Amino acid sequence: MKRRAFIQTVPLTAMLPAGLAVASGTAHAEQAAASQTAAGMAAPRTAPATGGGGAEAPDFAKDILTSDMNGLGPDGKPTGAKATFTGASAAGVTADSAPTKMMLSADEQAILDGKEGPEKAKLMQILVRFGETFGATKLVDLGGAPHSNLYIGAPYLGSLIAMLEECAAAGLKSYAPYTVNPRPYDVYNVQNNATEMQLIAEGYPLQMRLDAVHSALGAPDLNLRSCACYIDDIGNAPAPGTAVAWCESSAVNYGNSVLGIRTNRYGAGMEMLCAMLGKAPEFGLMTDQGRKAKWLIDVKTTEEPDWGVLGTAIGRKVVEDIPYIAGVEHYFGGEVSNDNWHKLKYMGSATAAAGAVGCYHVEGVTPEPKEKGRAMLAEGFQTYVFDDAEQQAILETFENLWDDPNGDPTAVFIGCPHCNYEETVRWARMFVDALDAAGQDKLAIPAYIFVPTITRTRILLEEPELASRALNAGVRATNMCGVSYSGMKGFSERVRAVTNSAKNRNYSPIRYFPDKKLVDIAVTGKV
Repeated sequence: MKRRAFIQTVPLTAMLPAGLAVASGTAHAEQAAASQTAAGMAAPRTAPATGGGGAEAPDFAKDILTSDMNGLGPDGKPTGAKATFTGASAAGVTADSAPTKMMLSADEQAILDGKEGPEKAKLMQILVRFGETFGATKLVDLGGAPHSNLYIGAPYLGSLIAMLEECAAAGLKSYAPYTVNPRPYDVYNVQNNATEMQLIAEGYPLQMRLDAVHSALGAPDLNLRSCACYIDDIGNAPAPGTAVAWCESSAVNYGNSVLGIRTNRYGAGMEMLCAMLGKAPEFGLMTDQGRKAKWLIDVKTTEEPDWGVLGTAIGRKVVEDIPYIAGVEHYFGGEVSNDNWHKLKYMGSATAAAGAVGCYHVEGVTPEPKEKGRAMLAEGFQTYVFDDAEQQAILETFENLWDDPNGDPTAVFIGCPHCNYEETVRWARMFVDALDAAGQDKLAIPAYIFVPTITRTRILLEEPELASRALNAGVRATNMCGVSYSGMKGFSERVRAVTNSAKNRNYSPIRYFPDKKLVDIAVTGKV
């Protein structure tokens, strides 16, 4: 692949905070004062020395407070995005600023002191250092279930996988069974050819170790792997207000916004530390003030907006500040359902990929504005108008990045994040109906629908005739990660793909088109 090395399009910076917390600070906890307050809180611990006794972070991880989009976009050009993962963009913040000291409970201090073993003590050291870096003064107990995006068995994650194996060997587990992102490949339905099998072997040599350690720490079987962990078939949808530790930009985005849970946007690995301790630092999106919106997004399109374009526009404008989106309530009937949730999925995931948005509010639709209305807007908020002209202007920035810009498309990608049951059935019917109208039996190019295995099985059982027709027509339901596939070495030289996911477009050379246009492309093989 000319623009990127193997899987370079998968956001790597999002995986850095946990590892850097180990590398950049000693995080050696000083003994707390013997006296404790009446509330059972230990005295604030002494701040750790910074820089690990003079050690510096490696070049690839100089700033853990940088968005995964603060680098190169899919066109190889700087995006200019700047984020701190706290829900509020800020300049000049560094990992060594450590503005606060953590107040630990007696039980938390005991863990830090090694009373529950050296492994948990190390985890607590990292978590305390991490929380202090972001201004947290206390830890909160977690509920619901964690979600991890630690899903790629690539060599650069070897040290993190080894750390998790050490924890599992010591008998540590997540406080609750947790969900995990989909595997980065599918050798049964898609990549069962010699070229890609070899690339998988070279690119993911640690995959089996990673899958095994997830199983040991409390993750369910591979049939439940999905980036959309909150859909009915997966079931990781904690109640509003629940404090959790989720990692995966689109899941964090949807969970905070549509479910109303409270989680920061963790880097891969940090959510597992929280899971094994059952605690997380309270800051940013876990606080009332941190969930206030700094932007009012006034949608004034004459027709239903293109949700991926809208999300891209919002992400570029607000970076990671929380947006309050008005003017779209009538497209949901006031409620989010299994039949319309995908609109928020595609919009939200684009805000998280084009920027670093971890939470948004939709007037009259999502939980917090339904309860509090425009009281969710912060004082001094800014306004951004998204109308027909703005939508067209954003769409025109979506460049054709195919290796052969004039070539015909060779594949259609549907769903990033994963589709649910209703969305998958809807797409299968659209493809079959379009073929009937065209008098064809097969699509001109294959269409891949990214969906959890458990959902694909459900469709086979509940819609067998539709599933059979779609399969015979060239529709493939695959449980892998679409971004990982489109980021594989040599992908753009082999595949000219089109997609309905603005998130995937942000991370790869795939071209973006609206749903109806994608159906036409699949049937005709032409753009």
